[in-house]
Amino acid sequence: MQRRTLLSLLSLLPFASYAQKAPSTLRIGYQKSSTLLTVLKVRGQLEQDLAPLGVKVTWHEFSSGLPLLEALNVGGVDLSADVADTVPVFAQAAGARLTYFAQESPSPSAQAIVVRADSPINSIADLKGKKIAVTKAAGSHYLLIAALDKAGLRFKDIEPAYLTPADGRAAFERGAVAAWVTWDPYLAGVQRQSQVRILADGRSIADYQRYYLASTAYAEAHPEVLPVVFEALRKAGKWVKQSPREAAELLAPAWGLDAATVELANSRRSYEVRQVVKDALGEQQRIADAFYGEGLLPRKLDATAVPLWRLR
Repeated sequence: MQRRTLLSLLSLLPFASYAQKAPSTLRIGYQKSSTLLTVLKVRGQLEQDLAPLGVKVTWHEFSSGLPLLEALNVGGVDLSADVADTVPVFAQAAGARLTYFAQESPSPSAQAIVVRADSPINSIADLKGKKIAVTKAAGSHYLLIAALDKAGLRFKDIEPAYLTPADGRAAFERGAVAAWVTWDPYLAGVQRQSQVRILADGRSIADYQRYYLASTAYAEAHPEVLPVVFEALRKAGKWVKQSPREAAELLAPAWGLDAATVELANSRRSYEVRQVVKDALGEQQRIADAFYGEGLLPRKLDATAVPLWRLR
């Protein structure tokens, strides 16, 4: 009887082991400018790294950061690829339950205000009264506000045309707007394929730190997954900077750009992945204050009052 009981218990062990490691899915939202996760996606690296945990990966592309974080908040995806520093501020103002997972150190020259090469506009002050293409809530949105402020202008002194990067470029090239504010790789693309001038980039104006976020519910429920993703991102960032040509050739087909354009874009991004600490959120507060001051946020925010993931 004891032997039969023992055998019965042993027969349940494979089922118990399977139940403990039941397959789950990590749904990742990303954009065209999501360099490091695109590298991992093309290489299949995350699928390999997460397989021992029984975790599958699915990929979901978005045109810009704001709809991506909206999907993250409502449970459409679990983890967001890097979004511009402005996007989490808008999500926080909307009451989203998101956890800051990682950040890339500043890349201020990876976004810029561009005009056509033959444009009579020669300074930020010349933008007064002009129609300017910009993606709402993107890092370029804050760059525009900060650049105008430095020149003694307010956001209401220009006419914003809120457009996705693709639509912004089309409007810019057909002359429907006087300037376009964008980021890499869109910036590198228009520089190499059109006659343009950079009126100003983010240096001394906007640091442009990109953030990775997870839904707070997922971060709390899957503490074993996030360290694996963090380490994969950190390694991918180092590889892109150490092997710029090889990285550009890998990314070019995925982005639909030539390798030289991708390499130019990557040269202006830091790709230094690090944990988020409260003391490093100073520019997040400046961004929140700027948007609130221009009436673009419904309420004043404490941008540091956000959940931060910690590597254990």
